[in-house]
Amino acid sequence: MASEITLFVNPTAGRGRGARAARPAAAALRDAGFSVRTVLGSDAADALRRAREAVERGTGALIAVGGDGLVSLALQAVAGTPTPLGVIAVGTGNDFARALGLPLRDPAAAGRLAADALKNGGVRAVDLGRAGGNWFGTVLASGFDSRVNDRGNRMRLPAGRFTYDLAMVAELAALRTVPYRLILDDGVEREIEATLVAVGNGSSYGGGMRICAGARLDDGLLDVTVVGPCSRTTLLTVFPKVYRGTHLDHPVVTRHRTARITLAAPGVTGYADGEPLGPLPLTATCVPGAVRVLSKDG
Repeated sequence: MASEITLFVNPTAGRGRGARAARPAAAALRDAGFSVRTVLGSDAADALRRAREAVERGTGALIAVGGDGLVSLALQAVAGTPTPLGVIAVGTGNDFARALGLPLRDPAAAGRLAADALKNGGVRAVDLGRAGGNWFGTVLASGFDSRVNDRGNRMRLPAGRFTYDLAMVAELAALRTVPYRLILDDGVEREIEATLVAVGNGSSYGGGMRICAGARLDDGLLDVTVVGPCSRTTLLTVFPKVYRGTHLDHPVVTRHRTARITLAAPGVTGYADGEPLGPLPLTATCVPGAVRVLSKDG
């Protein structure tokens, strides 16, 4: 057990909760006997560079204090290395922490859990997805949901649920299906019309929307949810069910499980862990045991 660990902090996460959360999390870790260093970045590229430097120096753990965006950056630094990742989830979505069963918006409790995991071997290897050269822990979104992200990012409003909801309303007004080409493990090329295609390493995105309900972080497979062509009325009927995962039983929804998928569609941007990957086509692959995480049931 290395006694020095690194807090990787997003000071703007959750409208400032990231900076505030670092203090009780650091206190819990120091109380457990750890030396704590804090890493901040002037922007995403600088933050990732600093996180990678901490990993290369041999830090005992990289502990991300923020939301899924910061966790996504942290994954780029620790995936494929022996350095474990901890998560102090204080962002808007927190879907990776939710998948791991970690405390949400309780930095002191999350800090204590991380300290206990480090002291008592509570480290668990979980799968990650990889697409476009990037690692992701939760869901790769494309279609309606990625267009909502595109629109939300263009809005001059504070980020958060309100902006997302406004963007969703606007995209509903412009609802259209997308011609996709999918290639799964079987090598068969499927040409389909779909409202969206979501590829899940984890089960949820957007703060608990269980679009790939049933996806597991340790099965070596990606869960693919396809929402076929549907009207605005049908989509409004299906979407609220996403929070319970019961949308998967609707006739417009189909599911696949695969270790690898290629998605192609014109004019569609792929988002993973809420971050833009770039335009399709993209190939996503499940990498078993790609990251070691601090967990209550390691």
